[in-house]
Amino acid sequence: MSIVKEFKDFINRGSVVDLAVGVIIGAAFGKIVTSLVTDIIMPPLGVLLDGIDFKDLHYTLKDAVGKKPPVSINYGLFINNIIDFVIVAFCIFLIVKGVNSMKKEEPVPAPVPDPEPTKEELLLTDIRDLLAKSK
Repeated sequence: MSIVKEFKDFINRGSVVDLAVGVIIGAAFGKIVTSLVTDIIMPPLGVLLDGIDFKDLHYTLKDAVGKKPPVSINYGLFINNIIDFVIVAFCIFLIVKGVNSMKKEEPVPAPVPDPEPTKEELLLTDIRDLLAKSK
């Protein structure tokens, strides 16, 4: 089998195409959520907290020297990313919950009654019981 044919078979599998579509849509959705957090949610939250802009919050470890930029821990950006994550996780939860509610529930099959024992099984049961009594 040629490598081109193997690659073609691999690409034509439904799960590979579905995964590619999911990754592309997920990346676009991530941009939307990032914009929602950065441009819509954080400014009013900053106003409520005396005009603090989270993306500007940082702890400087070493000041800038000449052309070297300062070394800092940007915990405000980290807070933004946490909020991004929570929103994305909640949206995915809602999507999965919606998809699961649209699925048809499969009927639970009725329990199958045990079949009647055969004559041989009845005879073997009697023999077992007699042997148990004789001990």
